[in-house]
Amino acid sequence: MNEELARAYHIVMRSFVDTGRAPHYTDIAREMGTEPEHARLLLHELTSMRLPNWLSPGTDLIASFAPFSNIPNHHRVSVDGEQRWFAQCGLEALALGHLFPGRTVDVASTCLDCGDAIRLTLRDASLVALEPSSVVAHSNVPLADWYVDVGKS
Repeated sequence: MNEELARAYHIVMRSFVDTGRAPHYTDIAREMGTEPEHARLLLHELTSMRLPNWLSPGTDLIASFAPFSNIPNHHRVSVDGEQRWFAQCGLEALALGHLFPGRTVDVASTCLDCGDAIRLTLRDASLVALEPSSVVAHSNVPLADWYVDVGKS
């Protein structure tokens, strides 16, 4: 990844951490001191790199940028008791502790199979609590196929 793409990536991640929302490409342009069209093209290049990041289909709007979702979902994330973030998925939620050093990150979710509540608490790189303790992660899609239809809904 070149320096310009790395800077755009950092701007997106910082926006999520600071505000709970993805920036618009015009926000990226303003922070980078570049033209909006250049930032829009950078964003498209960034989301085409086979990273777990994608735009809403047919738009220039960030839908998901691991480990965050810009679309509210059932993976509600609270930091120090304030809920304004959403995790991309249950597995990506485990990375959130690293993005909020020294802070308590709670993820409240729901099992899509049985409907039971799932809660986890992270602090830095540690899983502090998991309810129920018997929770496991599962994907019906083989890892090799995860990118086949990303962002193509």
